[in-house]
Parts: sequence; C-alpha cells; structure tokens
Amino acid sequence: MGKILITPRGYAKYGDEAGKRLEELGYELNVNRSGLPLSREQFVESAKEATGIIVGVDECDEALLKQCKDLKAIVKFGVGVDNIDLDAAKALDISVGRCVGTNSNAVAEYTIGLMFAASRHIVAAGCDVRSGGWKKPTGVELYGKTVGIIGFGNIGKHVARIANGIGMKVLVYDVFDIKQEDLDTYNAKSTNVEDIIVNSDFITLHVPLNDETKNMISTKEFRQMKKSACVINAARGGVVDEKALYEALKNGDIFASASDVFTSEPPERTDWVNELIAMDNFILTPHIGSRSEESEINTVNKATDIMIELLENHD
Repeated sequence: MGKILITPRGYAKYGDEAGKRLEELGYELNVNRSGLPLSREQFVESAKEATGIIVGVDECDEALLKQCKDLKAIVKFGVGVDNIDLDAAKALDISVGRCVGTNSNAVAEYTIGLMFAASRHIVAAGCDVRSGGWKKPTGVELYGKTVGIIGFGNIGKHVARIANGIGMKVLVYDVFDIKQEDLDTYNAKSTNVEDIIVNSDFITLHVPLNDETKNMISTKEFRQMKKSACVINAARGGVVDEKALYEALKNGDIFASASDVFTSEPPERTDWVNELIAMDNFILTPHIGSRSEESEINTVNKATDIMIELLENHD
C-alpha cells in the first residue's frame, strides 16, 4: 500500500493506537521517534519514499514535493499550513488536509495564560527570585478590561469564552462575516481592526500567516495603541513586526507583550533580538501553545482520520 512518514513528536508519543489503524490498512509507518526534529536531509530522504506524510513544522516546499513521486497526501499535524506549498501540491495532485479545531482550547487557554503572565510580571518576577532577588512589581488585572480578538475562528471563540468568565469586555474582528448568534453566544461586539488597536487593553491575534497578515501589527499600530496595552501573539511569527515590537516596548509605546511564536524559530540571536528577549515586559515561549496532552491526542486521531480519508479518495 505504501509508506506513511510521520514527523511530529506528538504522534510518536501518543499515536501508537491510531497508527495501528494505518498499519491494518496495509501501510508501513516511518515515525520519527528520535525525540528531535528531523534534519532537512533526513526529511527529504524519507519523504521521497512516502505515499502520505503527517507533518509538523517540516518544510514541504516545491523542491521537496517534486522529488516525492509516490506522494498522494499530506496532513498538517495542526492548523497552519504556511510550511506547505499548496500551489505546488495542487499542481502535483497531492491532497492536503489539516487538523482544524483539535488544539483550539489548548491555544486559547495558553493565550489567556500569557495575558495573566504579561499583566502581572509573572515570568520576570519568578526569574528574579530564582536569581536571588525579591522585587515586587505592580501589575494590572484582567477583570473589567477590553480584549480585542483579531481572528474569530475556533481559537478566537474559545478565548472569548474564557475572557467572558474573567469579566472582560470582548471586541472581535474576522475577515469573514461573523454570525449574530456567535456574537450573542460569546457576548462579543464585532468591529474593525483599527477599533481594536485603538481601544483594547489586550490585543490577541489568531490569524494565519499570509501576504495580507504579514506584519499586520507594526509601528503604525503600536503608536495607535494605549500605552497600557498588552499584545499577545500565539498565532504565527511574522504577523507581528518583531523589530517594531522591540522599538515599541523600548520606547514605552505599549505596556507589555507575550508571544509563543517568532519569525525564525528558534530566533536568530541578533543584538536587538537578544535585547527584546531580555526585556522584563516581553515574554517569548517556544511555540508550545498547542502542546497539551489532550490536544496532542485529539490531533493524532484527527490526522489519522484525515490521512485515511485523503488516501481512500485519491484518484
């Protein structure tokens, strides 16, 4: 039947039962069990022999796809497909699927966690104590504040649900029309990006990275924000202009920022990046917003279901 290459470490840890379903259909599994990301060379060599690939962050670009003569399907172990060349895949008759909704709650909870951490200096204070200090910075509460959610899909809706429970006011924007019933369900007001930028205390992004969203938050937007604003990015690196963010934090244009993503991961440690990461009012975590046990298991099962469906339906 062919080989299925599986690169995400979450599948290696939680996917034994789901993998048996593929094996029962006659597929041979090539699962990355090293505990480390595959090198580009390792990924290319394995991909060239694959009928299907369940992929994490590995780059499925045109150069690679053209070498995969037997490849029929790629399933993203997650939602964002910016590491998959969709046009090349279509031209080569390779079906592409993604696991929508499986990690939405995990990312939403993490987003709220970053809000608490940034607003109350939790990371900087903890590091200070660890190094022998005992400073007592004063932060701000989330209750009664306005959160602006840019991108009101599955994750954005979960953020709104939790924010309502905290007692926050919720502004939302999406490129697609938002149903009134969703606004009512999440006690949210639909508005535009500029209104969110100008009037929100917390701004959180839940959009894909594409030509329209690249650097959608940059110098102009930071200067329009409240000086007390906190910007959260648990979406994709590059949605926020990180050099402009560095300048905004350095100049006191905004209060704080927390990000689970960066344009290059791990970041290229230039002088300004090192300064940004060292700032007490900036938090950077290593793209772990979706990494809960529950979401990993959900994604394993969904990725397996989609792979089976795509291979069965492939001409």
